[in-house]
Amino acid sequence: MNWTILLVFLFVYLGMILGRLPGFALDRTGIALLGALLLLVTDQLTLTEAWLAVDVPTIALLFGLMIVSAQFRLGGFYSRLTLGLAAADRSPERLLALMIAASGLLSALLANDIVCLAMAPMLVEGCLRRQLNPRPFLLALACAANVGSAATLIGNPQNMLIGQSLELSFAGYLLDGGLPALLGLGLTWWIIARVYRGRWHCELPPLKVEAPVYDPWQTRKGFLVLILLVAAFLVAPWPRELLALAAAGFLLSSRHLASRRILALVDWQLLVLFIGLFIVNQALADAGLLAQGMQALAATGVDLHQPGWLFAVTVPLANLVSNVPATLLLLPAATHPLAGPVLALASTLAGNLLIVGSIANIIVVDQAARLGITIDWREHARIGIPVTLATLTVAALWLWWRAGMIAGG
Repeated sequence: MNWTILLVFLFVYLGMILGRLPGFALDRTGIALLGALLLLVTDQLTLTEAWLAVDVPTIALLFGLMIVSAQFRLGGFYSRLTLGLAAADRSPERLLALMIAASGLLSALLANDIVCLAMAPMLVEGCLRRQLNPRPFLLALACAANVGSAATLIGNPQNMLIGQSLELSFAGYLLDGGLPALLGLGLTWWIIARVYRGRWHCELPPLKVEAPVYDPWQTRKGFLVLILLVAAFLVAPWPRELLALAAAGFLLSSRHLASRRILALVDWQLLVLFIGLFIVNQALADAGLLAQGMQALAATGVDLHQPGWLFAVTVPLANLVSNVPATLLLLPAATHPLAGPVLALASTLAGNLLIVGSIANIIVVDQAARLGITIDWREHARIGIPVTLATLTVAALWLWWRAGMIAGG
């Protein structure tokens, strides 16, 4: 057994659980990068082997879609939409439904983390203008962003990884993920509306949040690119990463938006996290340790190659180490025809259980705290736990039916 690789792997995934390294200013990204560097300096991998371990198409797809999302942020679309929804002459329950529908749809087409980052501060401002309690709407934003992102292969980083690694059809996955996501958004509205019934209003003073000025031309340009890109994903034979890079190149070639402003909104931390985890997991696989671990689990009756067990293990693991590291670790077991949708739906929907279960949750809570709105783990759990259980139940039943259809030919 290669103890160096095993110790580095355990160090990295312990860091994923804790979120930081005690005594050091290292977050999850820094820990993953440090793990990869340790493998290099201890001669467990060469630079060439480390480079080959990185799934370049996945990194390229992530980068391209981040540029598309940045276009909408700089064009002021998110702020215009969020404030417009908050100002709509609707009851709190209907406003909640509109917010869930908007954030769910946007998260299915754009990275859910970016949607939350852009919309959360404006949502607080819009709610306080109407003396509405922003907490149920913020929780709805986070939950709907996670649930909506499960609908497509571009809604979140782990789905992009799964789609690229397993070479899933964009349209084919939409059939598997679309219905559970749609029903999940409805359940999210019902749960939040019941929990906060009669507690919609507050007396906090209004505030003003700085946001990009709305630019109709840049927003229309972004929508044109996004529509063409999704259409190409659905019908074109070209690789998704090349289509996303072509869209990014077009948007970067702007006469008005400086490329440095667009590139400043790329989540470089997430890209480095992916690269570090790719290298660490590949070293584990090359040493045979990953296969040995799966064989040991299979000996106890837990066969991760079966969709039921894969679903059951993904849910707690995604909450333990976060959904992206969990997905990377479980991908080698994704051999069943339905393994891609199982892994994507389970890892994404499980993210609503706890605040640390997904980056989208953390972003919303942090953005709210900066504006004086506290959402502690108890308040989140009152929504997150029932939303997670309800949406996972729907997904499990749908996937069970789909598995039966596949088995029946």
